[in-house]
Amino acid sequence: MNRVSCRVPREVTLQKMRDEIARGIPVIVSGAGVGIVGRILESSGADMAVVYNSGYFRMNGHSSILGNLPVGDANGIVYRLGKELILPVTHDMPVAAGVFGCDPCRDMEAFLRSLADIGYSGIINYPTVGKFEGKFRREIESVGLGYQREADMMKLAHDLGFLTIGYVYTPEEARIMVKSGVDILAAHAGLTSGGDVGAKCASSLDESILSTQAILSAGLEENPDIIALCHGGSIENAADFERVFRETVAVGFVGASSMERIPVEIAIRDTIHQFKSVRR
Repeated sequence: MNRVSCRVPREVTLQKMRDEIARGIPVIVSGAGVGIVGRILESSGADMAVVYNSGYFRMNGHSSILGNLPVGDANGIVYRLGKELILPVTHDMPVAAGVFGCDPCRDMEAFLRSLADIGYSGIINYPTVGKFEGKFRREIESVGLGYQREADMMKLAHDLGFLTIGYVYTPEEARIMVKSGVDILAAHAGLTSGGDVGAKCASSLDESILSTQAILSAGLEENPDIIALCHGGSIENAADFERVFRETVAVGFVGASSMERIPVEIAIRDTIHQFKSVRR
């Protein structure tokens, strides 16, 4: 198989992350749903940006949960966001594409190669059927559109030369993704709480810590060299992350709403209040 040529080679990104981990510095990955966020992430020293279809909705005033619903073409959105908005304003920072690996309407190898052609350096499995449970999840799995198909896409991406980040919701999914060869595991604690449109039913921080530890520990049992990150739920800010960082095996954080939506909500609201407080 001919490997793709990524803008930032996988080995370069992994070595930088491992150097930081050895120094006790957390790996920080952030969503970028609009160009200015990507530009600021790079200048602020983020280790990687991720372009999600949910970022498109999030930064246009909607809840990130729309990224998991049948609204728009998930893979098409990520291709266009990257090509037109994020990749033109980022250069040295690697950028990963959120790919819906169960998409039956694309030649997945050709699509992944097209992502490398426009400048993507990594792949993450998002949207993901890992989000679903119960009868709907069983139905998806029964017709061949389940989590293993996402894992197969991630193995293909890894074999092509991309850096790969696996979103996992359970210890079992962590083992599946590690066996597929992913470089990084991100334990997903659910839709992020906080801000104007955050989850109102997120698990507590204590619960997120317990689930994160269980998920990442399972992955590390399969491969002790995996880079283990946390994401979502009630991990809303740096103080929340510090607890997870200290109390679990997570060596870093993947932020989306917590990195781009909530800070924008706070900054714009505070700025408007400051302007409105001016008097003659």
